[in-house]
Amino acid sequence: VSTSLYFIIMLSRFSKCSLLSRLALSCRAASNLSLKETLEKVIPEKQEEVKQFRREYGDKKIGEITVDQAYGGMRGLKAMVCETSVLDPELGIEFRGYPIPECQKLLPKAPGGEEPLPEGLFWLLITGQIPTEDQVSELSKDWAARADLPPHVVGMINNFPTNLHPMSQFSAAITGLQSESQFAKAYAEGINKTKYWEYALEDSLNLIAKLPTVAAMIYRNCFHDGDVCPIDPQKDWSGNFASMMGFQDPQFVELLRLYLTIHTDHEGGNVSAHTCHLVGSALSDPYLSFAAAMNGLAGPLHGLANQEVLVWLMKIREEVGDDISDDGLKEFIWNTLKSGQVVPGYGHAVLRQTDPRYACQREFALKHLPDDPIFKLVSRLYQFVPDILLAQGKAKNPWPNVDAHSGVLLHHYGLTEMSYYTVLFGVSRALGVLSWLVWSRALGLPLERPKSMSTTGLKALVGAK
Repeated sequence: VSTSLYFIIMLSRFSKCSLLSRLALSCRAASNLSLKETLEKVIPEKQEEVKQFRREYGDKKIGEITVDQAYGGMRGLKAMVCETSVLDPELGIEFRGYPIPECQKLLPKAPGGEEPLPEGLFWLLITGQIPTEDQVSELSKDWAARADLPPHVVGMINNFPTNLHPMSQFSAAITGLQSESQFAKAYAEGINKTKYWEYALEDSLNLIAKLPTVAAMIYRNCFHDGDVCPIDPQKDWSGNFASMMGFQDPQFVELLRLYLTIHTDHEGGNVSAHTCHLVGSALSDPYLSFAAAMNGLAGPLHGLANQEVLVWLMKIREEVGDDISDDGLKEFIWNTLKSGQVVPGYGHAVLRQTDPRYACQREFALKHLPDDPIFKLVSRLYQFVPDILLAQGKAKNPWPNVDAHSGVLLHHYGLTEMSYYTVLFGVSRALGVLSWLVWSRALGLPLERPKSMSTTGLKALVGAK
């Protein structure tokens, strides 16, 4: 019933989505404007909007804080601003007001492709406007031109031991790129704070352009012969990334475009987004801020989850095989829970329905790999896990999240090295968190410094004895 309700809710949004489609042309950026020119136009408008809003409503209360929230990871606490995306508990993520199906429909695609180009979503996230095909094409070329690494970072990556986790290599290499920071240099020279966003933008564009090169070198060094093909200025960001990793299958490139699009942003409170914003609020440059975010993404409760899902799926196949009965599969799920473990890939801190990022990956699988045995297992789990979690009575959200599916698709196309999956997540997440980092500097958001309290102080505050 709940699964049906999810799709009913999604259908109820059809009129809104249709309206978004009709209004898309009016929201498209002028085709003759570059990315920076577009931002020079929209930033002053947003600055004035926020300034006036705070002037009129700055003292209004937006919620209360409970003791449980103070101890419980600040769940549900409305205490941050993030414009790039908003997560609705029932409907999932919206990028600048556009749900994933609308992004798939409206954003430019590669010639002959069906999935949106991540460059287009980056444009949407940072400007709030649907880009034209020409603007996305120019952005692809710009990133290709910026993609080379300085020699010291190349040497750094090549000297990492292969037993160092790919995410540790990724974070360290990003920190090594900080030598290229234009923001840090401009700040040291005393640049006016009204110009901070321009240098944050340049750093972000340079970093985003270089991330596939960094990630591909790590992949080839850890799992293959270390050879990485050169950047092709005629290919898009995802196409170059796939080629540098050694993948030429057009379907894999399409999957990578989808993957790098849907993992970009998930509003501002998740660990990687919050970390990037927090470190950036100290006026650390985008390289340092994003490296910190990647250390958060590497955690088992954040980006490492997609790896854990595939490990669990392989364990099921190894212990009971692909032909396990429905009752046998249900028993395996229950045994997992009774052993004190969780079912990886299910549940979410905010969502209360099936993650739309899961749904669009499932649609991709149904179209391109319907007979893959691991995909079939994922589909069967989708039938049983939510009801079992509901019966257990502990999960507020028993539905699958994005991690329940992404590893299966990557594995199907030959990217079987599970320890690398979070690096792909990190490359994608840069588009979202760096977009908001640029805006944080444009809006002059201050150093983040919440007040902490001791248990003794909390007891006194609430009158506990």
